[in-house]
Amino acid sequence: MPPPVVPHGMILKVMNERNMKGGMGSDTNPLTFMDQDYNLLQDYCLKTRQKFVDEFFPPDVRSIGEGLLTPEVMARVEWIRPTKLYPEVAEFIVDTVSRFDYAQGFIGNCWFLASVGALTFQTKLLHKVVPEGQSFRHNYTGLFHFRFWRFGKWYDVVVDDKLPTINRQLIFVKSKTFYEFWPALLEKAYAKVCGSYADMHTGRVSEALLDFTGGVHMHYDLKTAPADLWEIMQRASQSEVLMGCESPAGKEERLSNGIILGHAYTVTKVYQVVSNGNPVKLVRLFHPWGDTEWTGDWSDKSPSWSTVSAEDRKQLLVVENGEFWMSMNDFLKLFDNMDICCSCPDFLEGKTSCDWISKSHHGSWVTGSTAGGCMNHPDTFCTNPQFWLRIDEMEKACEEGRNNVLVSLIQKPDKRNRRLAAHHGIGFFVFVVPPEMRSEGKFDSSFFNSRKPVETSGNFQDARQVMRFFRLEPGEYLIVPSTYYPNENAEFILSILCKHEIQIQKDTERTEKDFLVDLIGSSESSFMSPVKLGFTESEEDGSKSKALFRQLSDENRDVAAEKLQQLLHENLLRERHGSEGFGLDSCRSITAMSDDIFMDSSKDGILSLNELQNVLEKTGLHLNEDILNLVVLRYGGASEQISLEGFICLVMRLNCMASIFQRLCENGKITLDESEWIGLTVCS
Repeated sequence: MPPPVVPHGMILKVMNERNMKGGMGSDTNPLTFMDQDYNLLQDYCLKTRQKFVDEFFPPDVRSIGEGLLTPEVMARVEWIRPTKLYPEVAEFIVDTVSRFDYAQGFIGNCWFLASVGALTFQTKLLHKVVPEGQSFRHNYTGLFHFRFWRFGKWYDVVVDDKLPTINRQLIFVKSKTFYEFWPALLEKAYAKVCGSYADMHTGRVSEALLDFTGGVHMHYDLKTAPADLWEIMQRASQSEVLMGCESPAGKEERLSNGIILGHAYTVTKVYQVVSNGNPVKLVRLFHPWGDTEWTGDWSDKSPSWSTVSAEDRKQLLVVENGEFWMSMNDFLKLFDNMDICCSCPDFLEGKTSCDWISKSHHGSWVTGSTAGGCMNHPDTFCTNPQFWLRIDEMEKACEEGRNNVLVSLIQKPDKRNRRLAAHHGIGFFVFVVPPEMRSEGKFDSSFFNSRKPVETSGNFQDARQVMRFFRLEPGEYLIVPSTYYPNENAEFILSILCKHEIQIQKDTERTEKDFLVDLIGSSESSFMSPVKLGFTESEEDGSKSKALFRQLSDENRDVAAEKLQQLLHENLLRERHGSEGFGLDSCRSITAMSDDIFMDSSKDGILSLNELQNVLEKTGLHLNEDILNLVVLRYGGASEQISLEGFICLVMRLNCMASIFQRLCENGKITLDESEWIGLTVCS
């Protein structure tokens, strides 16, 4: 079947934003990954009586990826459907979904499988990720689908059920019940999202935990963990929460106590027992390999179990299944970090009637525009996106606990393939906004040079996400997310959770007018005045230029593109020998957008992108951050400078399109048929 048309660039951005505003991208109304609609594909396969083959994740070496298997092993791989491997007996799920259903294959994706183990405890979340009603019996077409949260949106991901095998044995995740296939198909769908199976090799458990919940992520360094972490974990285990942890870095070396270095584990339960009359706080962990366990105190064969009641021993102790208990003290000593992901952090501080409020913003760092780097770069730091946060007075029910605000910063990948995506060092800063400055728009460098942040994300990390949990009193604050170095391009999601009512705005949202462009009136002799463009000239030079313009124009005061090119070259570029000059196509665009034009020259004809926003403001162009970033990408180029020709064309185009919009709009929107749309875009 033909592949669907996938829009790109600005069109895709507009479509995604409209879809999200319309409720699409939520867990109940996910977007279709790569524009593949499960229901449409299923209907097509049923009507045509054919089995689905996924052209976007084909059953060949491209989907396995580079470096995972040797060429000799790759040559032996055969992609086979479960119904061919085990006719008549193949099942999607046998009885129920369990963490004991599977074992890791030839990929180092314990981080993913540990997260799957956590997912099996939460039925509601499980059914979000693994939609019900799928089988190899009813309406079987070789098509399955799963749902994941990816960087702010939920996606429905389809796959065919052709699985990679060698000698008719699965080479990646394996089911312990040989004819059960939900783990292998779930892994294949996630591999598709990551780009290939090879792109799942190595990772952090928090990544998959977050992709299974789409909610809040809390990270704990166990060496500096809060004193009440076990109590937090206990409350979390009674909520809709996924928990995972990681052992210290290492090349999956097995220690004498049974712990594997550089490995991810699932936290499956916390429980307190009474041993010899004393309370002992325990943690239960699951190892995705299923064949290696902790051998110390409270392990399966530990004599510690003889000190507890027979009832606890019977309820808690299950031998040799890849799952084991250890004391909280040993857990803190032997493991490096722990992650909790959930829909809402209500469990953090015990019983409270306070509801947490979550708000997110999508933004971007663009070279020369909004990629200012960290505070080590005082000249450019202020150009980073700025977010205003207002925290209202707290209700008494919300005053309990040390912390009341959680800030999370996630950077989006710049490549589809997970292993190729560039991760910059990222972090954020929080500043108090004094009452006398609360009417300001975007702050310049003077604001940051004279004050220190009240909170930060800590050390900048080359990671997908950084987060921090802290306390802020009612008032107004400024949050500035940044990369460590300036001029690093990336998109991000900034999320803020608070125990009480908050308001958050981008700096551009505080200063936007009804229209982004103050239309520049066309007078008898000028469409844009020298003052508006930031250029200057003497009165004598101005008279000469106007005379020359009238000499080259016809009786209707129109100038042909060729004559306009001559006018601009002879008068604007005569002293700049390095300039490429105005192209004929640019001159045609200018004449198409304006009946007459008069411009004065600057001294060098080059505009630094760092100065662009100020210059645009002087022309009456109040561009928001997204449009400014597009301008930078479109007109700046690799040199990060805009030529005089580029700037003139930019201002003309913006003014022209704004004029069209403001004349045709009703209630802030315009409607065009196809002919009108094409006509306007061709002439602009």
